[in-house]
Amino acid sequence: MKILQISSAQFFGGGERHLVDLTDSLVARGHEVYVAVRPRSPIPGRLELVPPGNVLTLRLRNALDIPSANNLARFVSKVGVEIIHAHMARDYSLAAFAARNKAAKLILTRHVLFPLNPLHSRVFSRAARVIAVSQAVARQLVQQKLVLPSLVSVVPNGVDFGRLHKAQANPARNSLVQSLGFPGNCLLVGSVGELSPVKGHDTFLRAAALVSKAYPQARFLIAGGDSSPRQVTLTSLKSLITELDLNDCARLLGELEDVSTLLAALDVFVSSSQTESFGLAIVEALACGLPVVATDSEGAREIISNGETGFLEPVGQSEAIGASIMRLLGDAELRADMGKRAFADASRRFQLERMVVDTERIYEESIRMK
Repeated sequence: MKILQISSAQFFGGGERHLVDLTDSLVARGHEVYVAVRPRSPIPGRLELVPPGNVLTLRLRNALDIPSANNLARFVSKVGVEIIHAHMARDYSLAAFAARNKAAKLILTRHVLFPLNPLHSRVFSRAARVIAVSQAVARQLVQQKLVLPSLVSVVPNGVDFGRLHKAQANPARNSLVQSLGFPGNCLLVGSVGELSPVKGHDTFLRAAALVSKAYPQARFLIAGGDSSPRQVTLTSLKSLITELDLNDCARLLGELEDVSTLLAALDVFVSSSQTESFGLAIVEALACGLPVVATDSEGAREIISNGETGFLEPVGQSEAIGASIMRLLGDAELRADMGKRAFADASRRFQLERMVVDTERIYEESIRMK
């Protein structure tokens, strides 16, 4: 198939990891895949199998960017694209315009839980299929009455186990610990996610302050960049680290090119999000055999079996999160057993190949539709 993936993302997060893994996998399966991105997009640099000539750079400024819509439509016609797949809400209408002659089928993926403008129902009506990354996202789309339930398919994200296991086979824990100035016998507790209020990193740090009193050998890491113009969240978290007297044991690592090296070094993974549509970082942690402490958000609830593959705690409750972290740090056997169960469950449910095959099947069924 000839497939065009569209994303105007300017920063690299879970949705962009999904797009890169999906795109490279589709190329490996023999499809001709093109990618439309904005200037200075982080996506092309992460793609390994897409030829540079298959990357189309457009302004993609917003849903009313008529020049970009026209350029997309011309490209689709010129190349003979059969599937147009858009991943961000502001790109949906541009993709729908490019697919208006019905020569190409429109696929829309919804990665987040934030409510959409009711006007999006007109765009969704043109889609051959709408993919939701979790049952929670699917429920919200149906509850908003944006799309017919029959057109919604749930395809949970998958992760590249090979990429993650490569980092585990060549652990860099010692060099990481040394580079951060931590003692060699420390226990590493980490979190991965964009530095935005919704990720709840402040809750994680407050939990860390409690844990550090009981486990002075514990060290705490947060990986993620602040995409806001003034980096308000980054500044706030730095101040909170000082306020909580965590300067010696907590580090903000910034955005990492590949989180697999960090995950391979951790003893416990924490996700303290206020809301989570899926939780790709949680799945990556499980795939690395890490026990997870997560807030009981919509997406995490679909991933973690409470008490078996991780612990789910109430949103915003740093005391409860801290207690679960301490429970794991204080019991090496529990950490190991929970990590083994986490890996086995993730291996069964969240393989990248399953996600790619399910998406490929949706493409094929859409093309067969009249």
